[in-house]
Amino acid sequence: MFLTPDEEKIFDGESGEAKKIAIRLLYSLGELGNAEKLIPIKSAHVSGVSYKNIGDGGLKFLKKISTPVSVPTTLNPLGFDLTGDGPVNIDEHFREKQLEIIRAYMDMGVMESFTCTPYYFYNEPSFGDHLSWAESSAITYVNSIIGARTNRESGPSALAAAIIGKTPDHGMHMENNRKAKLIIKTNRKLEYSELGALGLYIGYNGKGQIPLIKGQKGAKDFEIKALAAAMGAASSSPMFHVEGVTPEAHLVADDASVLDVEEDQIKETMNKYAGDETPELISIGCPHLSVEELNYIASLVHGKKKIGPDLFLFTNRKVKERAAGAVKVIEDFGGKVFVDTCMVVSPLSNRYQKSATNSGKASFYLPLKEYGNQKIAFKGILEMLKWVIA
Repeated sequence: MFLTPDEEKIFDGESGEAKKIAIRLLYSLGELGNAEKLIPIKSAHVSGVSYKNIGDGGLKFLKKISTPVSVPTTLNPLGFDLTGDGPVNIDEHFREKQLEIIRAYMDMGVMESFTCTPYYFYNEPSFGDHLSWAESSAITYVNSIIGARTNRESGPSALAAAIIGKTPDHGMHMENNRKAKLIIKTNRKLEYSELGALGLYIGYNGKGQIPLIKGQKGAKDFEIKALAAAMGAASSSPMFHVEGVTPEAHLVADDASVLDVEEDQIKETMNKYAGDETPELISIGCPHLSVEELNYIASLVHGKKKIGPDLFLFTNRKVKERAAGAVKVIEDFGGKVFVDTCMVVSPLSNRYQKSATNSGKASFYLPLKEYGNQKIAFKGILEMLKWVIA
């Protein structure tokens, strides 16, 4: 891979050890991807923030690579809500290590975003922007719904790109690689949780190919977000197209195969996670909720009496500020709205063993031992709220 004279100097360590580590990581990834050069990026988004996920090894790497970032850079959720604590009690060791991780990122000039939806108010890319983003749902969202361009980066590679301000020019940065190789045909309009189930189904059966989904015209961005999150969790595919919705739905390979997805297959996918036991907790907000979603949930619980399981909602700080009225209605009802963290990266299993969620992504991760080891009920939002509304 070609390096400019200035890049060669960084590679040789003339700009310090941290930048040397960063550019050598990018160079290795570029060689693996057959990139010819590095290209400038508009922004970065870094995953691997929760101490639950990265542990002491990740913290050691952060300290070793510590130097200011060169482009706007946002961060994924961490292990608890820095603004008000929760959603569950954590031990002091976890707390101190988590705060140490945050300090390391802040020293580099990374934004205090702590969200998997940085495109809500923090870091919204435009069509055609080159990025270096980690976090599977955010990657899939910006590639698919916005039409920005990022490969499926890891936390370390996204941070390296943020430091250098560049990324290898390969993969999703090249239009020819963004073509759909699989056409998915659906026979009716799907709602939020069903789109999450469709994302899981494509993840399990799509062989990592980029799909073009037909039959979902009119789907809203936050509904497509559910598809992006679930598909990103269950597959390695970095994007999809939706006919009549996403900006690059015309990019289809001549040899694309066709897969019909029937209603029974959506139901079977949801039933795989549809536990019948009454949950101890209802979790909503994976990915983090938008203003529109919080307003909708507030309209469902306004003036009602809460019973039954705990109700936790997750969003980012700026969304919570802009939806203050809805948040008040939800909290007056008896629910709690958290920022900075989420149901997957916070240690919910310290307190809860049975959860219900409308998220395909959370339904995929939470049963796994390393993410929660929980029993899951994957339901639509109206079905879940029946457990908590008198």
